[in-house]
Amino acid sequence: MTSPDAAVDLLESLVRIPSVSGDEAAASAHLVTWMAQHGASRAFVDGAGNAVGVWGHGPRQLVLLGHIDTVGGFPTVRRDGDLLYGRGTVDAKGPLCAFAAAASMAAVPDGWQVVVIGAVEEECPTSAGAHFAIGQYAPDLCVIGEPSRWDRLTLGYKGRLIADVTLTCPHSHSAGQSATAAEAAFAVWRDVSDYANRINDGRARVFDQLDAALMRINTADDGLTQTASLSLGFRLPPPADPHTLERDLRDLIAASTPDAAAVDLRFSSHTPAFTAERDHTLSRLLRAAIRAEGGTPAFVMKTGTSDMNLAGPAWNCPILAYGPGDSALDHTPNEHIDLNEYRRAIRILTHTLNALPRELSVQPASETPYAL
Repeated sequence: MTSPDAAVDLLESLVRIPSVSGDEAAASAHLVTWMAQHGASRAFVDGAGNAVGVWGHGPRQLVLLGHIDTVGGFPTVRRDGDLLYGRGTVDAKGPLCAFAAAASMAAVPDGWQVVVIGAVEEECPTSAGAHFAIGQYAPDLCVIGEPSRWDRLTLGYKGRLIADVTLTCPHSHSAGQSATAAEAAFAVWRDVSDYANRINDGRARVFDQLDAALMRINTADDGLTQTASLSLGFRLPPPADPHTLERDLRDLIAASTPDAAAVDLRFSSHTPAFTAERDHTLSRLLRAAIRAEGGTPAFVMKTGTSDMNLAGPAWNCPILAYGPGDSALDHTPNEHIDLNEYRRAIRILTHTLNALPRELSVQPASETPYAL
């Protein structure tokens, strides 16, 4: 039986292993070794580099899909009482280690197989780990490992689209009347921002809004030409189509660009939003477990994206995201998790696994009418 201290040691040791997207091999190997030593019937690194552990046997399958990669930066890993600081403590090694610890502590009921996956490349547009896993499993239930705090369940995530814009203008004297590449870039961002504001007019709920962000801007001048490059990020409400948004943005940016400027547009990460059902077997089990821990369960919608955007429509089974940690700390230099909350989430997940039913009541997902 895995002890709470062993679960904390797992998290701290995994956080100490850097695993920026594309460089997760050492972390995956470490987690596989831990799962093999803590009751998994099988533990292995799969063809995408994901860390996989399997508990139990049976025709019904629950997949606990977390991710083992992190964004860049490596703040010092340290303990301050019950707070553990370090990259990935919240997003999302905390939820992933809670999955592995709970699977190792649970008495998985007969007829069920629990699969823990630490997916690679979730933090970049490739999402290679999730794409691979989707083709390998067909679960009856799925929990995505993302921070929601110990007493909340995440039902949905916005979609995503990235636009990389490069504007090139002939060099001109600063006293002349021609727009510089930097000015042209500013005009593009102004018009894109105005477009998003028009879309969002009257939409009070943040989840229903189209978010536009200027993520990067760079300029260059070689004496003959001026260049300005922008990277624009968009978060889409359901069921906005990223390809439709791309078409609209192409027209908008073309209209915003001065005649003398050449524009190069590249779009990537075409990810639709996804919203899950609120009431099904998995939701009821997790809510009961939260209440057993003294909490009042709540549902939330997230403005980012996760592997739920891919797994939800592909697997078409009851699905939620759950995990300890405050998502406001994602990607920050101050990223940290309260270990008491981490232990509590493990107990909730263990309770949920122990209570997996012999029969499932599965309700199909329904669409919510939104429009971009």
